[in-house]
Amino acid sequence: MAKRERSTRRERPVKGAPTAKDFQGDVRPDWCAGCGDYGVLSSLQNAYAKLGKGNHEHLTVSGIGCSSNLPGYIQTYGMHTLHGRSLAVATGAKFANHEMNVVVTGGDGDGYGIGGNHFIHTMRKNIDLLYIVMDNQIYGLTIGQASPTSLMDMKTKSTPFGNIEAPLNPIAMAIVTGATYVARGFSGNPRQLTELMYNGMQHKGFALIDVFSPCITFNRDNTTAFFKQRVNELEDHDPSDKAAALEQAVKWGDEIPIGLFYQDTSRPALDEMEPVLENGPMAHQPLGITQEQGAAIVQRMM
Repeated sequence: MAKRERSTRRERPVKGAPTAKDFQGDVRPDWCAGCGDYGVLSSLQNAYAKLGKGNHEHLTVSGIGCSSNLPGYIQTYGMHTLHGRSLAVATGAKFANHEMNVVVTGGDGDGYGIGGNHFIHTMRKNIDLLYIVMDNQIYGLTIGQASPTSLMDMKTKSTPFGNIEAPLNPIAMAIVTGATYVARGFSGNPRQLTELMYNGMQHKGFALIDVFSPCITFNRDNTTAFFKQRVNELEDHDPSDKAAALEQAVKWGDEIPIGLFYQDTSRPALDEMEPVLENGPMAHQPLGITQEQGAAIVQRMM
């Protein structure tokens, strides 16, 4: 086999427990000043550090969109995939090496619109992933069209007379579809958001965190000030009670709950039930073919 070229990427040896700084990427984010995604990125870096694993033990996957640029701004393995296909790619990566901590990041258009079908079936299968959706209720990258979570009557470039479509409720949808960790955060509350991410990574099964991450450029309705006046952390709530979780999930108005809505620790993740993985991650298992056979297979696929 050909000798592998030495990587030119700057190595960052970590001594002792990792810190958030160890997960800062080499590229600075180019989001608009004031974008909520900065708060999400910072919270994720803190959550990675709190988990205590090295950079090489994490994979950050995304689709397409402003928020989906995030893997380029964080120091882990990363994949910037196709629009709406991040969960499918992340599922493949997780089954190739289920010991890897796989986190998926994206936006409401990427995840709930273009990727809606993958979203449903990844939850149904309870794939062991953490999915962080930066929900700004607008298509930001394509400069301001209505998204699946845009509110009724909202005026956008694609709905100049007001949005006539009812918004999707990702929290309620996740609870009834099969997600086993369902939470909502706010980029303006990094303390709680970091904790939700940290707990979501440790949860065994599909974890969704829908994050209010305001778009300062194209959504002048659902601003940071709008959410600061309305969000309230869930208190005296039992996340094991599905009916109670759904009751909280449909609340929207002067008060909007954020926090952990639902968690089911009794249902195994799909990789825990897959017999092929009983001998360890597939990436670490022998192929069972000779080097020549492997080269021939690769050649046929080229």
